[in-house]
Amino acid sequence: MKTQRPIVQDDDHRVIQFRPRNALHASQLQAPLQPQTRQPEKLIEPLDLSRYEKPRAAPDDFRQRMLANIAAFAFTVALTAVGIWLAMSIADLRRTQDCVLMARRDCVRISIH
Repeated sequence: MKTQRPIVQDDDHRVIQFRPRNALHASQLQAPLQPQTRQPEKLIEPLDLSRYEKPRAAPDDFRQRMLANIAAFAFTVALTAVGIWLAMSIADLRRTQDCVLMARRDCVRISIH
């Protein structure tokens, strides 16, 4: 049996050159053999996200946030319980259906109180 290879057109392939994220990294890649000269010390910015923070109009309402967290947790627990109940009832229905399809007579469970 002869194997067939797809026809490849040259216009479908392109090489994309990625640029470095910062200029310091780019200068090190472009000229690694040049001796490094000592530059004057720059002010180092802190590496946190405080410069992106916006001032808030009102302070946080922690009571409302806690109530929302409790409501979300209760909803998640209820949704999980419904999912488990649904999975168990589908499994029970499948067991009963398999029993009936095998032509057995004792398929239904009788609960005695």
